[in-house]
Amino acid sequence: MEDQDIIKRDISWLSFNHRVLQEAADKQVPLYERIKFLAIYSSNLDEFYRVRVASLRSFKDLKKKDRRKLDLEVKPKKELKQIRKIVQEQQEAFGKIFREEVLPELESRGIHLVSESGYSEEQQAFARKFFFEKVYPHTNTSRLGPDDEATFLKNRGLYFMVELEDPEQLAVVEIPSEVLPRFVELPSSGEGHYITFLDDILRYNLEELLGGPFQGAYAVKLSRDAELYIDDEYSGDLLDKLKKSLERRNVGLPTRFLYDSNMPEGLLKRLRALFGLSRDDLIPGARYHNFNDFFGFPNPTGDASLHDPPMPPLPHPELEGLDKILPFLSRKDAMLHFPYQKYAYVPQLIEEAANDPAVNSIKITLYRVAARSAIVESLLKARENGKQVTAFIEAKARFDEASNIYWGEQLEKAGALVFYSYPGIKVHTKLLLIQREEENLRNYAYLGTGNFNEKTARLYGDHALLTGDARLADEVAQIFMLLEKKVLIPKCRHMFVSPFTTRERFTDLIEKEMERARNGEKAYMILKMNSLEDPGMIEKLYEASRAGVKIQLIIRGICCLAPGVEGRSENIEAISILDRFLEHARVYIFGNGGQEVMYTASADWMTRNLDRRVEAVMPILDEQVYRELRHIIELQLNDNIKARRIDATQSNTYREEGDQPVRAQLDTYRFLRKKVESCHKS
Repeated sequence: MEDQDIIKRDISWLSFNHRVLQEAADKQVPLYERIKFLAIYSSNLDEFYRVRVASLRSFKDLKKKDRRKLDLEVKPKKELKQIRKIVQEQQEAFGKIFREEVLPELESRGIHLVSESGYSEEQQAFARKFFFEKVYPHTNTSRLGPDDEATFLKNRGLYFMVELEDPEQLAVVEIPSEVLPRFVELPSSGEGHYITFLDDILRYNLEELLGGPFQGAYAVKLSRDAELYIDDEYSGDLLDKLKKSLERRNVGLPTRFLYDSNMPEGLLKRLRALFGLSRDDLIPGARYHNFNDFFGFPNPTGDASLHDPPMPPLPHPELEGLDKILPFLSRKDAMLHFPYQKYAYVPQLIEEAANDPAVNSIKITLYRVAARSAIVESLLKARENGKQVTAFIEAKARFDEASNIYWGEQLEKAGALVFYSYPGIKVHTKLLLIQREEENLRNYAYLGTGNFNEKTARLYGDHALLTGDARLADEVAQIFMLLEKKVLIPKCRHMFVSPFTTRERFTDLIEKEMERARNGEKAYMILKMNSLEDPGMIEKLYEASRAGVKIQLIIRGICCLAPGVEGRSENIEAISILDRFLEHARVYIFGNGGQEVMYTASADWMTRNLDRRVEAVMPILDEQVYRELRHIIELQLNDNIKARRIDATQSNTYREEGDQPVRAQLDTYRFLRKKVESCHKS
């Protein structure tokens, strides 16, 4: 493939984050949800710098000849420059949305975000008292002279760099936002509600803190390299080379130094030297940083219209009210659609198995475990009842290591068999296996596109199949035998398993569609995933497009394929849906000569999912479940409210609204609610 055939992964990711920013700019979105999207954008960008930009910086340590040997097309300086330009444009748009739209809209609702210069006398007295009682005990301050070593700046910590009266002295003041709320409600004897940043309460009291006047105080924030996650990004010789280059560097090297753009040039130059920053590290910003703290922005009015209308999780029409779920699954499958339907059936199923005398064992893969996990509590109950419990916990799940290891230790203490990692590979699949003595040993399984995590199940759009069908459940048992190192390769005819058969089986399905198209038959694919990045699969889709296969893509995040390009991808249409819930499911549909087949998966078409992770792809065999999921996918294909077109120019244009408005997430909720209502009527 030519370079222009593939959109660079990091550029495509920035295009995704632009779609998040579009939600913040959308005046149809309730005000506090717009604020939330600003927070999501900020949080996403921070992780991007910590992991992806840090990785690109690592390439600069590789010699050009090493890059050539590893067949790397990466030009780190060029890409970093491009990233910097895109981010700067997005940050300007971000600031404009916040200053010119969000703040005036808040004020029109009687909510005033005020700085220390706007405090009334009553608020000044409150700020002084609040500082001494709440802030001062948690505030760390250090003074630096010309010969002093730099204070260590925490990753994502907020600080004031304070110019003192003595030009040779500098004060570094940590803003204690980790222990105190970032926003503080101020008293007001007049109308309206007044909120201030914790930063500004500290600013107001800086003279008290420092024991005298100062020249200026400027907020900064440092993001550090998350080198811990480099194994997740690269493999083989490249990984070895990068690790060797990283050994020569200090852990957690700076990747982004956000600073108040009002900071004097002389002070910025001094900070560069003091903290060992490069020019590429410096990102000018506004007066405040860490906008992800806006997740906790208070709504003192209690006005519900400032938020999305509630969409409480619905009951499943057939599982609701059942004392026991396993007997139902012995007859037919059920699929749960999160966050539209209740998650409670999952811990209920495990607890039922824990209390069932006929159940021998429960096995589960845990990738991201909630801090308070009903799932793990049910597994602990199973151990109390003498069941064999096996848990495979992925210790390397990015940013969730602590929670995962904690729950693993609790399970180990209870006598469960716990595996923490699989050599050289991540376990990303989401599986539960319940083994029950009936006439023979019978397997029941849960196969999900998302994590066993009740918190994310309220926000992430995922599908989970519950089944007693031996064609699937027995193959889930095979995958657990792989994880327990009892077999080298799982024997699976119906399911695809990475890193063994997923790439090959998907490629085979694509080639069959190509053959039908060449024979003049109807040929099509509908592919929904989070990310499409693997060059081999992208080339296969280009081949299929040239052969005449109609391809519809629903991609939430990274899409390195360029759709709609004449002679290469004119038969490919791609959309991305961003709305109140995060689209997280993977669904793959193939025309199959009129006998359509559908698969759900934990795997995207990224090289790591296909080749370097344990993943499971499962066919939907139950006709009722098939029709239900197919209808949901059809709603997404027809979305003309929240769908953006993905194209070669990364323009993110909204799809034109037709005669009938379709907003897939709301319409999915209505569809599933009608199923509950019709079930009650019958």
